Amino acid sequence: MPATPAWPPSSLPRLYIDQALAADTLLTLDGPAANYLGNVLRLQPGAEVKLFDDRTGEWLAQIKAAGRKRVSLEIRRRLREREPAPDLWLLFAPIKRGRIDWLVEKATELGAARLLPVLTQRTIVDRLNLDRLRAHAVEAAEQCDRTALPELAEPVRLDALLRSWSAGRSLLFADEEGGVPLAEAAGPAPAAILIGPEGGFTAAERDAIRSLEAARPVSLGPRILRAETAAVAAIALWMSAAGDWSRPPRSAPPEQ
Repeated sequence: MPATPAWPPSSLPRLYIDQALAADTLLTLDGPAANYLGNVLRLQPGAEVKLFDDRTGEWLAQIKAAGRKRVSLEIRRRLREREPAPDLWLLFAPIKRGRIDWLVEKATELGAARLLPVLTQRTIVDRLNLDRLRAHAVEAAEQCDRTALPELAEPVRLDALLRSWSAGRSLLFADEEGGVPLAEAAGPAPAAILIGPEGGFTAAERDAIRSLEAARPVSLGPRILRAETAAVAAIALWMSAAGDWSRPPRSAPPEQ
């Protein structure tokens, strides 16, 4: 007997909406979202889309009217609750544009809960366009089916971060001088991964990090990795050892 196809299909357009959504309510979109649905995809009344709000989960909506500058939708029903993302932070020294955009995109896809830029003595980029980075995180969440956006925090200096560190959150820092393989060191959340700048931490910074009771130096293997590669590798290792990669895939919601 053939399997019943999931509904709605995963191929439906999917958008983040920065407001709480609820069933049987009307929503009017303008700006880039309306342009994408009405002019890029050329969707007509009756077409269905998926919406998520980082608050209440993911919803099925139907277009009621589509113009050149505005699109009106009716929220039909909730498809999923907001996902319980693992409490993993990524702490990273800012790097050049393009590479940092990629880092934020991939960290979002991999499931990091919080992204925190950390300014170190060897950081070469001290100004970040957080609005641009948030846009990359939103686009990545739309594409990878996340219902919870990562928090993107304001940059903080390493010394200030260490002074305020909570003993209840483990700190795995990629130490170029070596450490325990991250897959072995990964423990349950709450946890954080600290990736240094190009050129690594200074000796004084390394000593300050190691002085934290919650800190543990880890290794990412025998090769020298670029900062963005190290961040992605570290998140993947943690997710496979202590995160949600071992959870069974979610089933399609029942038709209502």
